[in-house]
Amino acid sequence: MTPAFWSNKHVIVTGGAGFLGSSIVRKLDARSVGAVTVPRSNACDLRRDDALCALLDTVVGSTPPADVVVIHAAARVGGIGANMRQPATFFYDNLMMGTRLLHESWRRGIAKFVGIGTVCAYPKLAPIPFHEDDLWNGYPEETNAPYGLAKKMLLVQSQAYRAQHGFNAVFLLPTNLYGPADNFDLDTSHVIPALIRKCVEARRQEQRSIVAWGTGAATRDYLYVDDAAEGILLAAERYDGADPVNLSGESSEISVRDLVALISSLTGYAGEVVWDASKPDGQPRRKVDGQRACDAFGFQPRVAFEEGLRRTVEWFELQN
Repeated sequence: MTPAFWSNKHVIVTGGAGFLGSSIVRKLDARSVGAVTVPRSNACDLRRDDALCALLDTVVGSTPPADVVVIHAAARVGGIGANMRQPATFFYDNLMMGTRLLHESWRRGIAKFVGIGTVCAYPKLAPIPFHEDDLWNGYPEETNAPYGLAKKMLLVQSQAYRAQHGFNAVFLLPTNLYGPADNFDLDTSHVIPALIRKCVEARRQEQRSIVAWGTGAATRDYLYVDDAAEGILLAAERYDGADPVNLSGESSEISVRDLVALISSLTGYAGEVVWDASKPDGQPRRKVDGQRACDAFGFQPRVAFEEGLRRTVEWFELQN
């Protein structure tokens, strides 16, 4: 952490009221940042030029552009089901938010743009662990390809604007996020919050079984949300390169079947798990290589996976 870097900065955190963004804002506050602006979607639709330009003009009207940093954490996100139901929405919203925001940030001479991508951008059958050099060696897993490709276009744009205009735009690829205050809506949530909710509610209601999607054979690695926020801010402070950078989790690769067993234990759910193999598993395997982030800006995840899961379960139990 470098407090002096942040003391005169005005940071725009898109998505700053959301799951990842709120953690970024808390960590900025701890760094005594000069100012933070968090646009809310109901007042500033980043897909609309008028709203987006008004946001940027307000900030650069009060702060020299050379002291402004944009962290683009806003995204239309969801689990496999949500991606399958609304592929066009996930593609359009994510593409338009990122493309316009980066372009208008460059036009105003803003000092730095930190784009947050997604592990869904990787090819379906990329070698394990996913290395940044393999990012273009195949097509993403079909159920979330529109989302993954829309986010990956931000990398293309970042590199193009750096090459032509010298714009300092960097691109990060966090692996699967989890933690307190995640989205626990079963229609749109990812695997960890969905399983936590199912297990807690089944225990409370004394249900004999829960249903889990797929076969349980798919594997994932996970990054605690506060670790992700720390990695993003370290990159904002220390990384000015064109190459994309993974943010890896503390966890090793774990199958969804083993994940269900662990969450069942942490929630005290002792019933049966019924696997609905008619539902897709998603990408067969995911595990990202985190060496570039360690070498480039000293990022290493800190929160052990089981401890992070325990914190997430405790948060959900207290809130519900």
